[in-house]
Amino acid sequence: MKKSERPVKEKKKGRKGFIFIIVFLVLVLAAAVGLGVVKKLNPSGAGFSGIGPKAAEEPEELVFAVNTTEAVLGPITDYFEINGEVVTASSVETYADTQGILARLYAGLGDYVREGQVIAEIDPSRPGLNYALSPVKARVSGTITALPLNQGDTVSPQLPVATIGDLNRLQVITAIPERFISRIRIGMPAEIYLEAWPGHLINSKVSEMNPVVNPDNRTLEIKLDVPGGQDKIKPGMYAEIRLTTDEKDSVVKIPADSVLRRLGEVFVYVVEGDKAFKRIVVPGITLGGVVEIIDGVQAGDKVVYQGQTLLEDGVKVRVIREVRVVSE
Repeated sequence: MKKSERPVKEKKKGRKGFIFIIVFLVLVLAAAVGLGVVKKLNPSGAGFSGIGPKAAEEPEELVFAVNTTEAVLGPITDYFEINGEVVTASSVETYADTQGILARLYAGLGDYVREGQVIAEIDPSRPGLNYALSPVKARVSGTITALPLNQGDTVSPQLPVATIGDLNRLQVITAIPERFISRIRIGMPAEIYLEAWPGHLINSKVSEMNPVVNPDNRTLEIKLDVPGGQDKIKPGMYAEIRLTTDEKDSVVKIPADSVLRRLGEVFVYVVEGDKAFKRIVVPGITLGGVVEIIDGVQAGDKVVYQGQTLLEDGVKVRVIREVRVVSE
């Protein structure tokens, strides 16, 4: 080989080495840029083997803490309460036969009188004219329950001198608002409580219904018979009446607070295993925090009683406590 050719070959060899170094640096730079993009898109490195401290993990399922109660089978009663007054079942007003002055009273309030007994005398005398006293006689036997006049008052045949009632037959009278009239019937059971005797219960029934609604206050007058032997009861006493409008036996009952209402749906959540499932229900009578369930829940079902507002159908739950809220 000639000496002049050696420098040319060495020059070509040096040029190839330089090109190799340039290519290597470009590849390293490209790899570094690519890694930076990957980390920017997925800083945790999840989903890429060897990138990030942990591999991809599925999110943990939420578990809701709840309290449950058991749906029970038993009776339920619907009622409403109203006030009334004790009166005599039969009451007769006694009038004078003539006009004059009430000269004498022979009976007092609460006295028992017999039919035909003289209870008062009227002096019909006028200035310059003297007349014999005119007697006022009891029209029926019974107890005097009212004496609206006093001795010396002016009496006329239009004013009652006394009211006589039979205390052996008492009733409680009350007025039912018009909106409840459709729920009232003869023979409807009722409970009577007296303010004068706390805790004393009298069982009764509706015995009379006025056929006409009072146009002034839009109420219907009804009467309830008081059983005999109730010596504690006196006419004029204030009474509290509980009228039973509906009674059912063997119905499914749950706490009323368990029932949710959203977007036109009425539902509860029932726990099965470790999950709560939504049940559409048809409620019935609701009274005293207890609701009848006509359809949607069976006796023995574990109904969510507390913690149900955050639930969705099929979520996992952990029962903290089972409570007994409704009695059979």
